[in-house]
Amino acid sequence: MTTLRTQMEKRYLFSLFVVLLTKSFMKKTIFNIEYPLRSASINILWNSISTPLGLAEWFADGVTVNGTEFTFSWEGNEQTGFLVHTKTNCSIRFQWEEDIDSEFYFEFRIAMLEVTGNLALIITDFAEPGEKEDSILLWNKQVEVLRRKTGI
Repeated sequence: MTTLRTQMEKRYLFSLFVVLLTKSFMKKTIFNIEYPLRSASINILWNSISTPLGLAEWFADGVTVNGTEFTFSWEGNEQTGFLVHTKTNCSIRFQWEEDIDSEFYFEFRIAMLEVTGNLALIITDFAEPGEKEDSILLWNKQVEVLRRKTGI
């Protein structure tokens, strides 16, 4: 009986070790994407990245807010994010519910490009190894919708 229990404990510990090891290697990495915006109004851009109505125009199908809790919906699926930082007309940062108590977030930041004087939208996000390119393609698609809907 003791031998069976010891073997089961060893298997459990080994399984736990594999899970922890896998998670440590599957750590998300940060990336930034800069989108120059030729004729952007800072007010239109800020409203598009910081309000439920603006976000629903390009980022999600629908957005509801309860305090700092934002519920984003896409084709009937919902995901909850929390507003963790905002600086009016500058930046807004969200953290997905599953990333609470981690360093992972996504952020929209407005910057002035020195060379042209035009505005840029800088998106900061995190991706699992091997998923960065897909994430960038998704952001490119979403920002294209933003440009089309707002004319910026």
